[in-house]
Amino acid sequence: MSILHKTHDEEIKQFQQETAHRQRTEDLVLEINRELEESVQKLFDIKKSLEEKNRELENAYAHLHTSETNLNTIIEKNADGIVIVDKDGIILFVNPAAITLFGRKPEELIGNAFGFPILVGEAAEIDIIRQAKERVLVEMHLVEIEWMEKPVYLASLRDITERRKMEEGLKNAEASKFESIGILAGGIAHDFNNILTIIIGQISLAKMYSDPGDKIFERLQDAEKASQRAKNLTQQLLTFARGGEPIKKITAIPKLLEDTTKFAMSGSNVGCKFSIPDGVCPVECDEGQISQVINNLIFNAKESMPQGGMIEVGAENRYREDKMYVMVSIRDYGYGIPNEHLKKIFDPYFTTKQKGSGMGLATAMSIIKKHNGYIEVKSMLGKGTTFFIFLPASEKEIVYEKEKRRAAINGYGKILLMDDEESLLEITGAILEEFGYQVQKTLNGQEAIEQYQKAMESAYPFDVVVLDLTIPGGMGGKETMQRLLEIDPEVKAIVSSGYSTDHVMAEFGKYGFKDVVSKPYNPEEMHHALQKVICLTGA
Repeated sequence: MSILHKTHDEEIKQFQQETAHRQRTEDLVLEINRELEESVQKLFDIKKSLEEKNRELENAYAHLHTSETNLNTIIEKNADGIVIVDKDGIILFVNPAAITLFGRKPEELIGNAFGFPILVGEAAEIDIIRQAKERVLVEMHLVEIEWMEKPVYLASLRDITERRKMEEGLKNAEASKFESIGILAGGIAHDFNNILTIIIGQISLAKMYSDPGDKIFERLQDAEKASQRAKNLTQQLLTFARGGEPIKKITAIPKLLEDTTKFAMSGSNVGCKFSIPDGVCPVECDEGQISQVINNLIFNAKESMPQGGMIEVGAENRYREDKMYVMVSIRDYGYGIPNEHLKKIFDPYFTTKQKGSGMGLATAMSIIKKHNGYIEVKSMLGKGTTFFIFLPASEKEIVYEKEKRRAAINGYGKILLMDDEESLLEITGAILEEFGYQVQKTLNGQEAIEQYQKAMESAYPFDVVVLDLTIPGGMGGKETMQRLLEIDPEVKAIVSSGYSTDHVMAEFGKYGFKDVVSKPYNPEEMHHALQKVICLTGA
């Protein structure tokens, strides 16, 4: 029984073991099946993702192809020339517009040197000379790009030949317009100066007949000052009209600066602060022209501060390039000038003002250059602007008006006075006779020559001849002087004019004249010039 019982137990145990093993096997199979299912699902997801990525790549490729096609079309059809240049300056690519600009075949360009400056980020103008010797003006812009996985330069070339011709045409038209206005202004100034000389002469003559203590004398002095202001205005007209050489004399810049600034500032809501030390050197300048420069700069400074403010005006001696100059500074605290405009503000016709002519600073630059000086500017946007004027200092001493009057109280000598304005002849002659001169008057050059020759043949020749430079419809001062020099190489003459388009007034000595008196003049100026020339004659 025990043997049978043992065998049965062993069979049961074996069965249990086999059952357990089978269960583990089934569990393992199930686990493997689950992992297989998950792997299959992952593979399916990967496949789906790859298919989606593939579609995206196909779309991207299609878009890229379209973009490349569009870009090629843009480059090929672009009116501007496109040139790709490598780092060594060798041309790698040209579009049809560039081929047309250069007037050469592609194989004559590609592989050859570009031949123009590589200025990245800057606009430059270049000249292209075609094979037919035709000159093309081109505006070039250069940028750095990647091309075929290499750093290169892309040059954009635009033909601006016709645009420049149009600009030059417009400039010439503007210049012609301003020249016409200038001729008109000069004519007005000439006539007005004649009238003003008569007015100043009448005032001076009336002062001679009045007592300095009388009220009428004070009124006449006020009228004389007003006439002087009118003289300054006509001087500005003349400068605009002729753009001529300055008529220089030794001048105290501090007084000129203060007088001009105060006059320009009258009625303004802007204040002015002067900083002018003692000992500022005199300069040799045309007072009217320098006054115009100062007036223009003060006007611009006022305009930059519409809400009011303070303008600082200064003058001092300053060495520059081993030479002494008088430096004038005019500073405002207004808008300031943008950097891109600073290099252009002295260009004719350049203006940012709606009603500006663009001639103010250009005229100022022209005037200062003709005085052998410099004009410079510093500006900061929102902080203000400072202009600096450098005028060569003079070692000569200033002879003030009071000294002139004391130096010659009584006039003497025989004077021949030529002018086409009868009223001016009458008043000037009357004043000079009051001074003690013997005066003979004539209306034109031919009469002046006849009277001078007749006086030479007598015992009483003329000591000095005063010639008006411009005689409408007749012989003017320049031609008359040439004829007089033929008759008498020792002739002593003074040239006078209210307007001149040539250099006679500024370079009177080259034409035989001994001195110059600009209209409108006061009698003391003519008196002083006559005495100076008479003293030269030894009379």
